[in-house]
Amino acid sequence: MTNLIVYCSSHGTTAKAAQLLGESLVGKVELVDLSKHKNPDLTPYDAVIIGGSIHAGMIQRKLKKFITMNHDTLLTKKTGFFLCCFREGAEAKTQFETAFPQDLRTQAVSDGIFGGEFIFSNMNFFEKQIIKKVAGVSSDQSNLDITAIKEFADRFNHAS
Repeated sequence: MTNLIVYCSSHGTTAKAAQLLGESLVGKVELVDLSKHKNPDLTPYDAVIIGGSIHAGMIQRKLKKFITMNHDTLLTKKTGFFLCCFREGAEAKTQFETAFPQDLRTQAVSDGIFGGEFIFSNMNFFEKQIIKKVAGVSSDQSNLDITAIKEFADRFNHAS
């Protein structure tokens, strides 16, 4: 099986999650960062996993555009969706539901919320100020959920 993981990573956490996920998948895996490659061709892939992160309550614009442009093709593939965010519980679930279209979520064989990180060295001054004010965080923090990543991969690997 040939798998494609398409993601957007603003500060590196989603890229890290995509890499860890790719290492746990069966078959050939390619990773594509949409900040470097605008619209990869999905034709050669059996399966597509899409992941992003939440900033100011929204998923990255490039990822949203990619999903819109490839919506019909995605409905014909084995798919999975993941989100990196610092929220937990019902709030994280709402962010996930807002990030990805319902019809794609419904047909996906795996989905996951992988937690998030605030890595201040990867942020500009403005971003640091927003995080300090909104999240009340002033130093690096991580709640990246390795178990959730492995569980996602296990469900994905065993789905037909």
